[in-house]
Amino acid sequence: MRTANVRTIVVWTLVALVGASGWSVLALSRGEEVSAAWMVAAALGSYAIAYRFYAKFIAYKVLKVDKTRATPAERLNNGIDFHPTDRRVLLGHHFAAIAGAGPLVGPVLAAQMGYLPGTIWIIVGVIFAGAVQDMVVLFFSTRRDGRSLGQMAREEIGPFGGAAALLAAFAIMIILLGVLALVIVNALAQSPWGTFSIGMTIPIALLMGFYLRVLRPGRVAEVSLIGVALLFLALVAGRWVAESSWADTFTLAPSTLVICLVAYGFIASILPVWMLLAPRDYLSTFMKIGTIGLLALGVVIALPTLKMDSVTDFASQGNGPVFAGSLFPFVFITIACGALSGFHSLISSGTTPKMIQKETQVRMIGYGSMLMESSVAVMALVAASIIDPGLYFAMNAPAGVIGTTVESASQAVANFGYTISPDDLARAASQVEEQTLLSRTGGAPTLAVGVSEIFSQVTGGSLRAFWYHFAIMFEALFILTALDAGTRVGRFMLQDTLGNLYRPFKNVSWKPGLVITSGIVCGLWGYFLWIGVHEPLGGINQLFPIFGISNQLLAAVALAVCTTLLVKSGRLKWAWITGIPLLWDATVTLTASYQKVFSSDPRVGFFKQRSVYQDGIDAGKVLPPAKNMDDMHTIVTNSTVDGVLSAVLAVLIVVVIVDATRVCIRHLRRPALSTLSEAPYVESKIVAPAGLIPTREEKEEERDAVAAASR
Repeated sequence: MRTANVRTIVVWTLVALVGASGWSVLALSRGEEVSAAWMVAAALGSYAIAYRFYAKFIAYKVLKVDKTRATPAERLNNGIDFHPTDRRVLLGHHFAAIAGAGPLVGPVLAAQMGYLPGTIWIIVGVIFAGAVQDMVVLFFSTRRDGRSLGQMAREEIGPFGGAAALLAAFAIMIILLGVLALVIVNALAQSPWGTFSIGMTIPIALLMGFYLRVLRPGRVAEVSLIGVALLFLALVAGRWVAESSWADTFTLAPSTLVICLVAYGFIASILPVWMLLAPRDYLSTFMKIGTIGLLALGVVIALPTLKMDSVTDFASQGNGPVFAGSLFPFVFITIACGALSGFHSLISSGTTPKMIQKETQVRMIGYGSMLMESSVAVMALVAASIIDPGLYFAMNAPAGVIGTTVESASQAVANFGYTISPDDLARAASQVEEQTLLSRTGGAPTLAVGVSEIFSQVTGGSLRAFWYHFAIMFEALFILTALDAGTRVGRFMLQDTLGNLYRPFKNVSWKPGLVITSGIVCGLWGYFLWIGVHEPLGGINQLFPIFGISNQLLAAVALAVCTTLLVKSGRLKWAWITGIPLLWDATVTLTASYQKVFSSDPRVGFFKQRSVYQDGIDAGKVLPPAKNMDDMHTIVTNSTVDGVLSAVLAVLIVVVIVDATRVCIRHLRRPALSTLSEAPYVESKIVAPAGLIPTREEKEEERDAVAAASR
């Protein structure tokens, strides 16, 4: 035992030194070249210590997870929504469901401020805020029969604050789903490789679902090998298809993709969770984690240099060409999902608590999955920071700022304080077999260029174009898995809400209810998506500017509910664990909301932007990015809608926080008045490990359980 303790101390001391070394180099470097490997070292060292010590402390000391207590998946198992799922499969499903566009795109855009602010927030934010939120929400939802976040707010905070939470959460969910779907459409449009490969994951997932449920129950290792082999074949075959006569068949127009996505979202929402959703997400996780792992390995092998400044002038001036606004609060809003995401709280109170086998698994699935997503964000920031800054700004600045030619872009980039020649811009596009890389905004193409840069340094420059297009397809797969789970969660939220009016909806597996609500949810985000695809300034494009703020406002709701539940359940001394992140998130997000509504800078403030474009209309002038007077009127409408929505959502979140504070104060003064909607204790008959690798004691428990069952 003493030897084991000494070994443990040595191992964790080395881990701490690796992380500390990475942070020291990043923080203290002044002008000299810095390898991206130090960013990876800082992240991995910090994640390991946080998971081993902080997450374990919260799970066992604060939440007091109980392995003897039956979860909703065990008590309410119906094979549709409630289904005890192997922890390895559920880890894959949960990670795939939460890891959407945010951790890929947000850090790329935030690189405008330099690599250091983003790195600090991604790592520190996930350890103390994002992963904590995901785990605590998952725990409390599991204790409440898998209730949605909005319904928990209604039951624990009260009808007033709860109604505000339900309304805000559902509205934000529709916005998030529409934005995710738009990113997928943009990535897959005219891409037969991506469309074929992603389409093939559906029949592969169905095969895996039936394999685990019917053919070989419990054989997770077997089905994993089969699924990975078929996935790899689909990826390779996708390139063959793109170069064959079948390419036209899988080259879909944006409008066709919208119909396919809505149909897929509806089917995935109503089918039993074991049949399609869980195995498809589990399958895609292999590709996600595999790619990110290889990317980290590529950084360690190639040791690319961080070419972006540690902190740029745009951080203090707030006049960046990628997005306007100063470092505080907009770098935190832009990074969003890689550090803290309200969307995750909907998954943690949606599909996952209805599938988890044991309470003790919330640490691995809730906290661990969020650390995995944060590592994706770090790698995205690395990819954006190792390419030439001139190319970065030429790709991410809009055409209205840099023009449409390599000559005008080169001149505009020089005005930003960076240099890149027209020949270099043309060569960069040629290397990845694109006609142009100018104004490829949104972050995804920049990430693909960075990924191709790292992988081509390891495998050879001749494969640069292959890795670029592989990364584009990888991003689409990454996002699609969040769309299908998000649609199902949206269905749960709507059922919980309607259940307050018509009781049968409370049963989330009631077939008429699940079909009706799935149709409504898909219809809402599908409507915004359809208009957005056909009108460049309409539909979901209209709501895109409030995506980041909405997500962070939703996180404030989740943290407010968690803090209230910690107080009401007798854990007052530990309420700071979610209370401090709540205070930070509310301060940052409400500041950003205020600036987006009332700032006098038209690039930041919605109402000021509306005023400028209305003045242009009155004067008969067309201002960029508008191309005609109809666009001018659309921009005025969009600015008005975004400004009003930002204000309304901020007010709703303030109502939730104030009402939650009232409930906490009332509980402290008169605890007898407080009630908890926690489900009664039922002893669990399932034996399953808490972590990915069973401990010696857990292996003995499993052997004893198997022996008892065979008698």
